[in-house]
Amino acid sequence: MIVFEKKKTKLQVAQEEVQNAINKTNEKIEELGDETSILYDELTEIQAVFDLIRNVPSDKKLKYEELKKIRLNWKQQAEKIEKDYKDAAVKNVGVGAAGAGLGVAVAAMGPTAAMGVATTFGVASTGTAISSLSGAAATNAALAWLGGGTLATGGGGIVAGEAFLALTGPVGWAIAGVALLASGLMFWKAKNDKEKIEDVFTLISKRDVRSYDLAIVELNERIARIIDESSILRDAITDIKTYGLDYNEMTEQQQYTLGAYVNLMHSSTQLLVNPIKGIQPKYTVEDFDLFMVWNEKEIDVDFYKGSQDLIVSLANFLYKINLDENDKKLLWKSLRNNKTMLKSMDVSKKEFDMSVFDAVNLVLDYKYSRERA
Repeated sequence: MIVFEKKKTKLQVAQEEVQNAINKTNEKIEELGDETSILYDELTEIQAVFDLIRNVPSDKKLKYEELKKIRLNWKQQAEKIEKDYKDAAVKNVGVGAAGAGLGVAVAAMGPTAAMGVATTFGVASTGTAISSLSGAAATNAALAWLGGGTLATGGGGIVAGEAFLALTGPVGWAIAGVALLASGLMFWKAKNDKEKIEDVFTLISKRDVRSYDLAIVELNERIARIIDESSILRDAITDIKTYGLDYNEMTEQQQYTLGAYVNLMHSSTQLLVNPIKGIQPKYTVEDFDLFMVWNEKEIDVDFYKGSQDLIVSLANFLYKINLDENDKKLLWKSLRNNKTMLKSMDVSKKEFDMSVFDAVNLVLDYKYSRERA
């Protein structure tokens, strides 16, 4: 008996492409974690060598002591991500396999994987993640990223109860959003309307595939730079050990070279803490704040501030997606009638009216105008 496989829709194909791109991205994040772990060890060792040297000028000493603080903040952030990820996985046993279908699973979420995530999302010198979640959420962003597989299958993921945070973070809507929203397609009885909504979701999926492809290029470049700087640091450590332990007794050339090595420590530390831009949100809270300052006299400020999270989330969802008025209305109805989606966004059907979409159009138009300027 011949069994004919049902032909996949454009949306199903596009969603598979997104998931494949996510898988590849996560594999690169794991690889990044392995290399950043080595880089961190080299930086720790060169710091220890510097600490043994007496009479180092205060300006140089202050500089590498500051770098030490930044690295420790980054390490603490990675350890927190690892711990919170495992805690969340334990709490959500039975909800779904955490990280299912992704390159990072619970068993693999060890120190180096956490380091990869910390570097991917970036950690500022204060220890606060550079993300659209305004400080609370280096961990939430990472958990949203790693839990995307289970969110996509409708199981709630390892961030169950915080699904809306997942949608506003660096994970964007690519993992959770499109899949979750697509479950609302059943609402449409008219074939033409359903096809139009599927086309919108397909466009979003294709946009996100392009973003992840660019992120993979960026991750590869970062990994290559980290490998190179780790090697240079190893040579520097060997070199410094021949200089003796008193700065004042070193030659002028040796003192100059020590200064160059402090600069090397700075550039290497930045490779640890600077985020991968391709995985950052396309529309951030900072973008929203700039819009509010620019347009506060023309809008209902209270409505915008009260709807901030929803507006930022939808702005990420619709970034660079051109919709006509009919498509916009169909999409609004699709979201409004998707109970799972409304629950994840912590918004009622009544609260989710067209004024939200109008607000999203305005904030995105301002964002585009700034990008063109």
